[in-house]
Amino acid sequence: MTTNTDTKTPPTDIDRPEPSDVSTLYGSDAIALMLRELGVPYVALNPGSSFRGLHDSLVNYLGNRDPQMLLCLHEEHAVAIAHGWAKVRETPLAVILHANVGLMHAAMALYNAWCDRVPMLVFGATGPVDAAKRRPWIDWLHTSRDQAAVVRPYIKWDDQPASLDASLSSMIRAARLTATAPMAPTYVCFDVTVQEQPIEALPELPSLDRHAQPKLPTVGADDIRPVLEMLDAAKAPVFLMGRVSRSDDDWDRRIALAERYGAKVVTDIKTAAAFPTRHPLHVGAPGYFISADAGETIAAADLVVCFDWVDPAGTLSQAGVQAATRIVNITLEPLLQNGWSLDHQAFAPSDLSLLAAPDQAIRAMCDQAGIGAPETGTVATPIVRTEVAGDADRPLLVNELSDLLADALEGETATYLRLPLGWDGSKCDFRGPLDYLGYDGGAGIGSGPGMAVGSALALNGTGRLPVAVLGDGDFIMGATALWTATHHELPLLIVVANNRSYFNDEIHQERVAKDRSRLVANKHVGQAIDNPDIDIAALAKAQGAIGFGPVSNRQDLSETLVEAIAAVKSGQTVVVDVRVMRGYSEAMAEGMTQE
Repeated sequence: MTTNTDTKTPPTDIDRPEPSDVSTLYGSDAIALMLRELGVPYVALNPGSSFRGLHDSLVNYLGNRDPQMLLCLHEEHAVAIAHGWAKVRETPLAVILHANVGLMHAAMALYNAWCDRVPMLVFGATGPVDAAKRRPWIDWLHTSRDQAAVVRPYIKWDDQPASLDASLSSMIRAARLTATAPMAPTYVCFDVTVQEQPIEALPELPSLDRHAQPKLPTVGADDIRPVLEMLDAAKAPVFLMGRVSRSDDDWDRRIALAERYGAKVVTDIKTAAAFPTRHPLHVGAPGYFISADAGETIAAADLVVCFDWVDPAGTLSQAGVQAATRIVNITLEPLLQNGWSLDHQAFAPSDLSLLAAPDQAIRAMCDQAGIGAPETGTVATPIVRTEVAGDADRPLLVNELSDLLADALEGETATYLRLPLGWDGSKCDFRGPLDYLGYDGGAGIGSGPGMAVGSALALNGTGRLPVAVLGDGDFIMGATALWTATHHELPLLIVVANNRSYFNDEIHQERVAKDRSRLVANKHVGQAIDNPDIDIAALAKAQGAIGFGPVSNRQDLSETLVEAIAAVKSGQTVVVDVRVMRGYSEAMAEGMTQE
């Protein structure tokens, strides 16, 4: 896979001790070596006694090198950081969680990663399975009969091996499974006794060469021919571009395929950049729900091809697609669906369902149809700027923030790591696969800071400037994730669109009040984050970051962003608190409360 992230992340010199002299070997030393063999550069963790043996091996046997530990202040942050990394690199980081209690903390973040279909090697640990070896009180609390049961509905595979050899075997199986599409986290739980048992010699580690990464079946001519025939016959084809790769080559092939058949392309903001948003064939503004323009285009289509689109059934229903419209669904989703999590959405209609990774299918389609490089330029009409009126010192509109941030980033190669719910998709100018990384998968608030840190880590050394625009509720819940960024000296810009409310729920309360003929003016009760106001810049500074704000007017924000970007380019983690007005676009508000 060719990506524009092939620059190796420069290692830091923080917390890199010399390995200790080793006279006695332990089971955890072999587990640590297996981690190194698996090639994960980092392991994110919050310390716990259940893996104290492995922790010692990572520090005193490996010298905290390959992998290097990322100390996190909460288990949910550890998983979110690995999630953010995977959104850029499409490869797994390792995470270690303390016993059942750490796993419970991490459960929401694991659900996000599952819904977002990202790879992640999650390792846990349990108190001694042998009850006779448990310490009073605490080992009983931190031991469970089936630890993975806490998260099994939203992980891909799990194991709780009872010996060292079995542990090493499970690690390589987990690594291969998590990286095989459709991707999702795997979980292996180590017994503390296996970790702390002395061993006479290191066992022979399972060979990566003899446990090859599974390859998906090739998409053959017989699979692709019906799709190409439908495209040849279609007069108004539409592509729904969903979860696709970060490869530049795959990006170009998507453009070329759409251009060959004149297919209109719809993208959303839940998933990462999939197609240039200002290309003449791109329709509508990317959003959490489809725009009116996109809906009209889909409704008028005679062929809709879904490329691993999130919730195709819901989108087709929202658009009012015609019964005669032919539907092709290209996805690996059926391989990962279960009956507990309903993230698989409604059962989508299709005339042809192709079990394949979307970019693999597109590659085969281009090859068979003789489609080469794209021809059309990607820029269509300029981004429309928001008209400014009223008091210069009032809180900013989110659209004004968008314009000013775009102005400040002019000339920079930036990656938007996250955009908040109120963001207007018509402001999006995505020209490459790393221009935007998408949302969190499971809509679990509090994930933004941790995922931003992980993505910034993955982008470190690539020349891209990482920028996350987060809501204030999301930032406040996850603010301590920033400590890991500052500890490891990661350049990162977080702009907080601070409306001082869980405003998404204000919209729901307004809808309920109207339906019940009750007082709409009370919609803020139990939603507003004020009285006292929260000092977001101080929260950032408490984690070692540079904090600016609150900023509440255009001139101040323009000047602050120049200073903030300069600080990020010097290697700093920076947070800017921007006071914005409460409100969504009409389309967004309708989408959030539609029946």
